[in-house]
Amino acid sequence: MNTRRVVVLDYGTGNVHSAVKALEQAGAEVSLTADRTQALEADGLLVPGVGAFSAVMSGLKAVRGDDVIDRRLAGGRPVLGICVGMQVLFERGVERGVDTEGLGEWPGVVTELPAPVLPHMGWNTVDAPADSVLFDGIRGERFYFVHSYGAQKWTLDVMPPFPQPRLTWAEHGGPFLAAVENGPLSATQFHPEKSGDAGIRLLHNWLDSLG
Repeated sequence: MNTRRVVVLDYGTGNVHSAVKALEQAGAEVSLTADRTQALEADGLLVPGVGAFSAVMSGLKAVRGDDVIDRRLAGGRPVLGICVGMQVLFERGVERGVDTEGLGEWPGVVTELPAPVLPHMGWNTVDAPADSVLFDGIRGERFYFVHSYGAQKWTLDVMPPFPQPRLTWAEHGGPFLAAVENGPLSATQFHPEKSGDAGIRLLHNWLDSLG
């Protein structure tokens, strides 16, 4: 595999350096930047995210990250969202009564998980489809989650000739989306960079799919 150039979008969120290190360990050449040109031209763009949905959206808009993501996807250029970086890909997020508009790449609303204990923190299994690219070779592994909110329904209706999205589910008080693979746009609710060897393998699988 040729070395893939990946930009980790730097818009003020936390936990970016562990994502950079994990991608490097997976074999990528990584830049941490908000530079628009680099973000548009890289082989892959990783959108991290921790904290509140509204804060992540504000940070993205401050560096025009919303436009960068939209332009990349319009050109079929791969994007990977992680944690709240996945959540903001949906239309809206509702947290503690605050209703915030998301990027709208997918329909649906991110809401609080119906679990007696929140946040959902720690290791959990996921149910990945047989044809998943991200989970190739790591089905049955556990991944590290830290979140209280999630997308609990999938409502995007994809018609042929476009391929059906690959949906991976997990459970905490009820089912929620743990990962989505939808053309050039992929995302995980869990943190691959905190998920040990399985997380590195997932990032390697994503890198291998670029180009």
